[in-house]
Amino acid sequence: MNQAKKEQFSLRFRSSLEKWIDSSFKNFSLSMAIILALLLISIFVVVYLESRESIDRYGFNFLITSEWDPVNSKYGAFTAIYGTLITSIIALLAAIPLGVGTAILLTENILPKQFSEVIGLMIELLAAIPSVILGLWAVFIMEPFLRPVFNYIHNQFGWIPFFSSEAVGPSIAPAIIILVVMILPIITSISRDSLEQVPKKLREAAYGIGASRWSSLFNVILPASISGIAGGVLLALGRAMGETMAVTMIIGNSNNFSWSIFAPGYTISALLANQFGEADGSQVSSLMYAAFILMLMTLIINIFAQWLVRKLSLKY
Repeated sequence: MNQAKKEQFSLRFRSSLEKWIDSSFKNFSLSMAIILALLLISIFVVVYLESRESIDRYGFNFLITSEWDPVNSKYGAFTAIYGTLITSIIALLAAIPLGVGTAILLTENILPKQFSEVIGLMIELLAAIPSVILGLWAVFIMEPFLRPVFNYIHNQFGWIPFFSSEAVGPSIAPAIIILVVMILPIITSISRDSLEQVPKKLREAAYGIGASRWSSLFNVILPASISGIAGGVLLALGRAMGETMAVTMIIGNSNNFSWSIFAPGYTISALLANQFGEADGSQVSSLMYAAFILMLMTLIINIFAQWLVRKLSLKY
């Protein structure tokens, strides 16, 4: 009896071919990981070396001045940095309740299953629309349609610096809206997956002690899925900061600094897209300096996202 059990549970003999395949796959995976790490490091090194001239010449002033004058070799990226941050942050603040709310709507059986499937499919299709198409839609349809709304806000709240300019065309505000449209599928999809991965026993336990649907949602389900939702939100923030085509088409591409979101502006990605093709000399180095700043910003966001996800995962 004991001998039969030993034979039944003994490890199966592995042939030399199987061992070679396992070893080869392990070495291949390790090699790919090393190559990716070296590729990332090389990108940072190349961008840094190409921007070294401007770093030495302008230093910290590059970050706090907005003059961009290739003729006189005077460069400052404050307008582009401000545009990148203001568009990304406001778009994120608007997309979080929309995305998480839509995910809750799709996972908590609030709507009939047929409607939930249709909404989920529409969100996935929204993510598949090319950014240039969204940019054209923003230029020819969205911005002219919303311009009276922007001007009404300006007339009522023009004393606030963010609304101090009259809307006359492409500006930061429609760029924010187009970013909301672009990052909404990311937040919704990741939040939906996180909510669906919450064990059913947690829901059943909450209902078992008499909790209502909304009480169990806010006290059990959302806390259990918060790490995945937070990771998706920060991933969407990185996506918004790096978006180029749609934002370039609708933001106005002006290096004249203004606090108002109704005035034309710039982002770092738009600055690179517009000027890199015709740049030479010190302008190339200045553009690489701006690119290096953008890379640092996205790297910090990704590191913070990893830390936040791990911290929240340990908590829940």
